[in-house]
Amino acid sequence: MSLKHNILANYASQIYVTLISIVTVPLYVKYMGAEAYGLVGFFAMLQAWFQLLDMGLTPTMARETARFNGGASDALSLRRLLRALEGIFIGIAVLGGAAMVAGSGAISSSWLKVQQLPLVEVQHAIMLMALIVALRWVCGLYRGAINGFERLVWLSGFNVAVSTARFVMVIPLFIYVGASPTEFFTYQLAVAVVELWVLVTKTYRLLPKANAGQRTPWQWAPLRGVLKFSLTIAFTSSVWVLVTQTDKLVLSKLLPLADYAYFTLAVLVASGVMVISGPISSALLPRLTRLSAEGDEVGLIRLYRNATQLVGVIAIPAALVLAFFAEQVLWAWTGDAAIARSAAPVLTLYALGNGILALGSFPYYLQFAKGDLKLHLVGNALFVLLLIPALVWATWQYNVIGAGYAWLGANTVYFLFWVPKVHRRFVKGLHAQWLLRDVGATVCLTVAAATMAQGLVTWPQGRASVAVVIAIVGLAVLTVAAASSSWIRNRISSRWHSE
Repeated sequence: MSLKHNILANYASQIYVTLISIVTVPLYVKYMGAEAYGLVGFFAMLQAWFQLLDMGLTPTMARETARFNGGASDALSLRRLLRALEGIFIGIAVLGGAAMVAGSGAISSSWLKVQQLPLVEVQHAIMLMALIVALRWVCGLYRGAINGFERLVWLSGFNVAVSTARFVMVIPLFIYVGASPTEFFTYQLAVAVVELWVLVTKTYRLLPKANAGQRTPWQWAPLRGVLKFSLTIAFTSSVWVLVTQTDKLVLSKLLPLADYAYFTLAVLVASGVMVISGPISSALLPRLTRLSAEGDEVGLIRLYRNATQLVGVIAIPAALVLAFFAEQVLWAWTGDAAIARSAAPVLTLYALGNGILALGSFPYYLQFAKGDLKLHLVGNALFVLLLIPALVWATWQYNVIGAGYAWLGANTVYFLFWVPKVHRRFVKGLHAQWLLRDVGATVCLTVAAATMAQGLVTWPQGRASVAVVIAIVGLAVLTVAAASSSWIRNRISSRWHSE
């Protein structure tokens, strides 16, 4: 399968999975109620924290499978590595799942602030969560192997099917069977079992056949050669989990479960800023790396700056529309005025923080292309040291609003003080041009357009009408952002003159 098809399939599935998870939320809240949906948000947070135990092993499996495809290792070594990793994944799944089941009573009665749901119902839901999280954790290993075999079109289609089963097919269950947490998570457990069975079957069909007499018992030896790579990836992954999930963990303790639902709902919408810019950033890494390997410094910097403008044109309008019109967006999405009022301040702060993050991530791409991640590791460590205490303190003092300000503040400080340091380290004189021409022009003009729209727009009453106005405003702000980009203007001009 061609690289182009793999990339397109991967992007399409990512966008579909994200959109379907967002679109179905109002139905979840409608049928389950806000407090029960808070358990769904808690479940999503548990899955993310469980990834800390991955230790970089899933990317390692993908890398070693790709190396086998390239002829760098033999079939027996690959099968032995898979068997070794299976032992680790299954062991961690059993221990982690058992610990969560054992602690389900304490979590339901002491950690979560349950007000209406029966505690027995909540405890049963947490026990089911434990089993689901363990199964989906093991799924990651086989997804890594399939990814390494470059079967991304198949994997993307399968991810779409699984997401449809998780998010869409559960709606008939709500309507005809019931919408209690126990019923919801029992259904999700059944989906997870099928998901794991299909992934295991596909992986073993792709694996090269072992020669007669060659056995693959569990051994520690196959892991020794890949641990250094795994631990490097593990650090970066752990930092990302700490950065994105600490606020959710702290707030799950401090907030009533219904309020926690509103918080997770707002953060989910704000994540759309990263989703729409993510595919561009992902496609950028291999091309920048190739240009660096070829010694084409001019081409690398040109692509880096042009990609910054492209991501800025997409991410900045999205962040500003969500921030400036947060209550209207939430009302059009959920149809619940109480949710819109409660979640709007959080959405504003997280959307702005994510917009800054989308642009502040670019120095990582430069470091990756150069093959030098030392500053990235240091910067991430400093970011965590800044964010985590600020999150804990602000959340403890001011609840969800404090978390939002901590997220926005930490990303702003990182962007203003660490990004220029990285640019100076790798390309002298780059930062001023990048900040003023590639970022600043788009930010200034787009903020002006959003501010003007905020003052001029008169909002209608109906949800559909509000959604239409939001779309029109978003398109107008996007047009202004596109006009501010010199790269996009040049592209349009060159196409115009070539016709």
